[in-house]
Amino acid sequence: MKKTGLIVLGIIVLLVIIGGMRYNGMKTAQLDVDKSWGNVESQYQRRSDLIGNLVNTVKGAADFEKSTLEAVVKARASASSVQIDPSNMTPQQMQQFQQAQGQLSQSLGRLLVTVEKYPELKANQNFLQLQSQLEGTENRINYARDEYTGAVTTYNKKIATFPNVIFAGMMGFKERPVFQSDPGADKAPTVQF
Repeated sequence: MKKTGLIVLGIIVLLVIIGGMRYNGMKTAQLDVDKSWGNVESQYQRRSDLIGNLVNTVKGAADFEKSTLEAVVKARASASSVQIDPSNMTPQQMQQFQQAQGQLSQSLGRLLVTVEKYPELKANQNFLQLQSQLEGTENRINYARDEYTGAVTTYNKKIATFPNVIFAGMMGFKERPVFQSDPGADKAPTVQF
């Protein structure tokens, strides 16, 4: 009887150790997702901070189309107002976030296309530097989004595969949403003057 009790106790201890190891792996992957999301937000914040400077530089350097500048400022305010808690993120929240950021990207695109009409602005060193910073930030945003998507994919695979799937449900690990491309992103934008 003692031998059977020791075997049962040994099995229970082994299951606890395996469960703990599985939990640690899933928790590490979850924390990687949260860190990656923080990097995405950081890059969007960088873009938001640069936009104010860009708009003020453009405003000061050219008699500019007021509606274009107002659209950028409005889109920036809208994009900045969307806040997401990465631990409770839903696909709908992700879609709302992407939509607000997409509107800002479109407004910036219109601003930069309109600026092409103003040679004195294109020669302004401050504007050129801000434009370069903005372009670099867009690349950083893309990189951060790719990193986030990779971290989410790793995490989602980890919690969806056996035997982790057994522990994931019991321990409250839920699937996280990834970025989706915007509708029409497969088509190149048309630039017209």
